[in-house]
Amino acid sequence: MSSLKNRLNAIPEGAAALFFIQIFATLGFAVLYSTLVLYATRHLHFSAKEASAIMGVFGAFNYGLHLFGGYLGGRFLSNRNLFVGGMVLQVLGCGWMAGGTTEAMYWGLALFLTGSGLNVTCINMMLTQRFAPADLRRESAFMWNYAGMNIGFFVGFTVAGHYQLTESYSSLFLFATVGNFLAIVLAALNWRVLADRNTHLLDATARQYRIRFAVGAAILVGLVPLVWIMLQHTASTGAAFKGLSAALAAGLVYLTLKHRDARERNNMWAYLILALGSLVFWSLYQMAPNGLQLFAVNNVNLRVWGVEVAPQWVQNINTVSIVVGGPLLAALFAKWRARGWNVDIPSQFAVSLILMGLGFLALPVGISLADDSGRTAFVWLFVSYVLQSLGELLISPIGYAMIGKLAPRQYQGIMMGSWMLVTGLASLFAGDFSGMIPEPSGTTALLSNPEYISLFSRLGWGSTVVGAVLVLLIPFLRRLIRDREAESDDTPVAVVPAR
Repeated sequence: MSSLKNRLNAIPEGAAALFFIQIFATLGFAVLYSTLVLYATRHLHFSAKEASAIMGVFGAFNYGLHLFGGYLGGRFLSNRNLFVGGMVLQVLGCGWMAGGTTEAMYWGLALFLTGSGLNVTCINMMLTQRFAPADLRRESAFMWNYAGMNIGFFVGFTVAGHYQLTESYSSLFLFATVGNFLAIVLAALNWRVLADRNTHLLDATARQYRIRFAVGAAILVGLVPLVWIMLQHTASTGAAFKGLSAALAAGLVYLTLKHRDARERNNMWAYLILALGSLVFWSLYQMAPNGLQLFAVNNVNLRVWGVEVAPQWVQNINTVSIVVGGPLLAALFAKWRARGWNVDIPSQFAVSLILMGLGFLALPVGISLADDSGRTAFVWLFVSYVLQSLGELLISPIGYAMIGKLAPRQYQGIMMGSWMLVTGLASLFAGDFSGMIPEPSGTTALLSNPEYISLFSRLGWGSTVVGAVLVLLIPFLRRLIRDREAESDDTPVAVVPAR
């Protein structure tokens, strides 16, 4: 009992509250993430290609706006204010989508994505602020928080699958509003302990604070009609987003080249290299609610032990793996490190990409063993999702925790948002890959299987090769990633050439 009490006392104030807030804040996103393609095709009668394009832009806005949220939070609105404001928009968005029309979908998505896009960075910033830069507990806290997120995903996917079997979409979207509203209630109950720490806004005068609050609130509301317009022009929106991502990458390279502190500059170079690996990983991972879901519905035998598996339930393979594996992996890493094993960021990223590659390579094997109708056994889809989930455990919570370690103080919000922007860009690439998948109408599993084998093989081998390259770069990346405490005045700092 005393050991448990000591462990609870060691948790920084606010970290436990953020774990539970994360669960309820995830419900609305889980519902839309797992249902949007099926809702657009079955209820609104979009083509598979149109639905994939909407899903790609959905991910791009959700993750891309994280960059803007990282800039607004702590500068114009406190992170807790921006988080709650975003959750209010998510509640309104899910309620609007319950209207069941195409117009309701566009307005609902505009409200939801503005809120979700701006507030997710806030919850990560609030969590990382609870720890000192060298605090080793940060990684475990982010793994626990990531497990909380996946509890929300599990509940959201399970409920979504239940309503999917009867296509009761209005009831499903109303359920999402309730979950998101409970996140607001929890934040209000823990308002004091969620206060910002060490942000630019804390240095503002009372008058400056009021002005910045008004500007931040205006931006929060004004983004909604802009997102609504862009959602209806997916091709031009995707091209603009890719151009913005390229410009941001160039800007981060410029900031890195000009940064004066040698140790921090090296850390920023490591961040940029790992971001490229992350882009490959998430481009494949984001196919789960898009192309992989269409593959599961049309080319996989979803009857398991006599039970019809709803498409959203398939994605719970991932959530269960994360919820169970996250805390176990955190404990395992702590044990290995206590024994002197070097389990660090570069090695985890490399292994995650290899696991993702193996997950996609398992699918062509399963397709080649399909039944007479061309449908793949469910076990191969299960194996693929488990391998992808293990890779996610190594890269996603570690990626968030990595920002507090590698980002200079003045760039933390921007670099956290940029990390999420990578996932948004990956969503567009996932939409592009899903566009290569054959239209389900007018074809059969037997006829479309060869195209799936070709696509999944190329993607799987591509991820595996990138992972192997990162393995070779591990020693170089370890030299770049340095803690200030580990250096003495006479310790030479490895400097990356400017070119």
